[in-house]
Amino acid sequence: MDAPGWRGPGDDPPNTPQAKSGRDRLIRPYAVTGGRTAPRMQLALEALVSSATFAGVDPSTLSTEYQAIISLSRQVRSVAELSALLRMPLGVTRVLIADMAAEGLVQIHQPSLDAGKPDLNLLERVLSGLRRL
Repeated sequence: MDAPGWRGPGDDPPNTPQAKSGRDRLIRPYAVTGGRTAPRMQLALEALVSSATFAGVDPSTLSTEYQAIISLSRQVRSVAELSALLRMPLGVTRVLIADMAAEGLVQIHQPSLDAGKPDLNLLERVLSGLRRL
């Protein structure tokens, strides 16, 4: 049984790893994480991800999922946004991003919460974004 919302390569938008790979079969989402469902670190939905400048790593040697995340995170994006753009389950995206951060391929900018209180600046940005909708 496939994960809800997971589609075959023919249904993927042109910039996703599945569309770029040209595979003719369905890919089970957790196959790309080796079956792991928990990331190495706590990763909030609103955590921002940006591509790290890295030397000595040839991007063409990375998996298509890693390449897509690096490409999309050239512009700072949230974990939730990357998951949606990649059309991957959030759990899979979190695992991949955490792995990439551990390898120095991306930088993660976690929101800081003081004693359980939300960041006022973050709430104002969210409210501003909602108003623009």
